[in-house]
Amino acid sequence: MITFRDYYNNEVNLSFDDHPFSKYPKHVWVICKYKEKWLLTKHKERGLEFPGGKVEEGETAKEAAIREVMEETGGTIQEISYIGQYMVDGRNDTVIKNVYFAKIDKLTEQETYYETDGPILHKYIPAKVKYIKKYSFIMKDGVLEHCMKFIKENRFK
Repeated sequence: MITFRDYYNNEVNLSFDDHPFSKYPKHVWVICKYKEKWLLTKHKERGLEFPGGKVEEGETAKEAAIREVMEETGGTIQEISYIGQYMVDGRNDTVIKNVYFAKIDKLTEQETYYETDGPILHKYIPAKVKYIKKYSFIMKDGVLEHCMKFIKENRFK
């Protein structure tokens, strides 16, 4: 287990074990790759981030991950893998989120991308992403850093 503080100074616990905090998390985050590029979305308020969101009633976290990628980027997932889970102890709430790595097969233009402006492709994620204003706070803590290291070490491509 890895413990650190997030962008808002909340305690975060991250684990690459199998669902250490909840078998039924209410949130998902999907680190996506499409044709050797990172697939992000531009949230209208927060900025650039990997797709993700809430698990809706009657759906599994994995189903939510697949849906969120499609809604926010138009991406069809070819392959998806659970890589970890994290828990944020916030001021008003505790958030538990599954993290997935997904290979995207194709991008389809959508009529709406909901709260985002659609897909954004990047050849790389900057090492100092936490200091770059255009990126969302979600990209600015240890979750991204540790997950990217895990993806690289475990040869996800």
